[in-house]
Amino acid sequence: MSPKADRRLNRRFDKLEQALPDPVSNRLNWLRRPHARWLRIPLGLLFILGGVFSFLPVLGLWMLPLGLLLLAIDLPFLKGPVSRAMVWGERKWQTWRRRRRSDPHGGTPAR
Repeated sequence: MSPKADRRLNRRFDKLEQALPDPVSNRLNWLRRPHARWLRIPLGLLFILGGVFSFLPVLGLWMLPLGLLLLAIDLPFLKGPVSRAMVWGERKWQTWRRRRRSDPHGGTPAR
């Protein structure tokens, strides 16, 4: 994979770490280090498996993207798609928040 995809994914992870609470951010930072590969890959696979079984209690669909994020650090073919999905999700989140702030009642605007 290109160095550009590596830099883009690292920027996305850095931004995510800044948005997370300190204990979670510190753990994510530790997981991103090269020596944590032995834990990152099985953990990513377990999160994806948990996302597949989202119909069970406690497990949820939220686990699938988290597992893909962890695996993208080590699998070059996932770096580009995952970083693009992170950018897309961030833009959608910002749009949703802007709309919500502009509508004090929380309803959808009439068309």
